[in-house]
Amino acid sequence: MTHADDQHRGIAAARLGESELIRELENIHRSRHDTLLHGSAAALSAHTTRMAELEEEYLRRHPDRPVSAGRTRAGARAREHRD
Repeated sequence: MTHADDQHRGIAAARLGESELIRELENIHRSRHDTLLHGSAAALSAHTTRMAELEEEYLRRHPDRPVSAGRTRAGARAREHRD
């Protein structure tokens, strides 16, 4: 990746420190809705690519991250039956 690519797409996720990765994820998730509603096709494609890169890096670093029971299929089904 060239310096120009870094400026356009950001620093490769694997090269980010932990706090930078978290900050990038927070920023990209915050901007997703606006990009979906108002961004060009190219902007949405670039956003999707970058978001996937950041999320994949987070998952690579944290394969055993805690998963909330309510965020699983079984948890969703349990909520449906309670309501």
